[in-house]
Order: sequence, then structure tokens, then C-alpha cells
Amino acid sequence: MNIESWKQAWETNNIGFHKSKPHPQLVKYFGELNLIPGSRVFLPLCGKTLDIAWLLAQGMQVVGSEASQLAVEQLFQELGLEPSIMERSNGSCFSAENVTVYVGDIFELSEDDLGEIDAIYDRAALVALPIEHRKLYTKLLVDISRAAPQLLITFEYDQNLKTGPPFSIDSGEIYSHYNNTYVCTLVDSYMLPAGLKGSRVATENLWLLKK
Repeated sequence: MNIESWKQAWETNNIGFHKSKPHPQLVKYFGELNLIPGSRVFLPLCGKTLDIAWLLAQGMQVVGSEASQLAVEQLFQELGLEPSIMERSNGSCFSAENVTVYVGDIFELSEDDLGEIDAIYDRAALVALPIEHRKLYTKLLVDISRAAPQLLITFEYDQNLKTGPPFSIDSGEIYSHYNNTYVCTLVDSYMLPAGLKGSRVATENLWLLKK
């Protein structure tokens, strides 16, 4: 999905991907990252996910990146926080206590922008990108986070039945992107009862990536 179509999805409230509760696999497996309170967790393409409120409740600091300013405005409103807003050459930065979200193109973010990152939670970013962008994206994450550990959620289904996003990404592609940097462990894999994107059979996979 390109940036303009992503923004349009938020402007037209076409956000069926937005969930009404924290992701159960985040709640179940977050401890695998072995973080302490005050750790900084990066959420790429974060939208206004309720996972952020859950992470804050665990004592984490959250850093996000999001293309849609509307999504970020709604996020802070729903968190009950009044953000300070700083304009930047490549977008803007919304921040409040323990939450910072960069608005703009994620490919323009740098390590200096983010500061130290202790972990990455990729719930809906890699799967939202077409294949020609995924290699650039995964390299970017490794570089700007200094290879911080990741919890990564992906999907597998018959891509011939429906084009993404979210796209189907198999284990071979995960290894091709990350195996030189991380030990890639498939922590959980489960069938989606309702399928995904027109496919009756779809699997959601949870990966743990550690150096």
C-alpha cells in the first residue's frame, strides 16, 4: 500500500485492519523480549493501535512511525494525551509522556531520529508492504534500531485468491530478510477462523527475532 492510499484509508475510515483490543499474541508473548520497565519499543506503521496503550500499561516507552497524521491525532485523543507537535523537514513529531510518534515516510527515518530502541513490535508493517519494498524496509529496521530484537506477526495464505495488503509472507522470506542478523524463531502459528482476504485457509505466525 502506498502512502497516499494509506492516508485515504484513514480519511474515509476504511480501517477494518484496526482492532478493538490489544493483539492477544502480544499479550501472551511480550515477555519473550525480556524487557524492563522504561524500555523503548518501536512500532512501525503503528496507526492508532490499542497495542500502544497496552505497552504503556506495562511500563514501556513507545516510539511509533505512521504516515497518516489523522491516525496519530486519533491515537493521542484516545489515549487522553495532549501531544506537543514539532515540525520536521520530513514530517512532524507528536510526543507526550512516554509516547513519541513520527508522522511521515518511514523510509526517511534515521537512527538519530529514533534514539535508542530496545525492541521492535511489527504487527502490521512488513505485511502491509509490497515485495519490492520489503527488503528495503527490513534493512532499515535493522539499521535504525541497531538490530534490536523483534516480535513480528505475519500471515500465510494463497496470494492467488486475493492480492494484499496484508501480503502473504512465508518462512523462507523471513529468513532471507533477517537470517544474517537474527536467530529467527517461529514462536506460534495458528489458523485464522475466518480466513483472510478471500482465502478460506490462512495462518497467522508470530516470530521472535534475536541477535
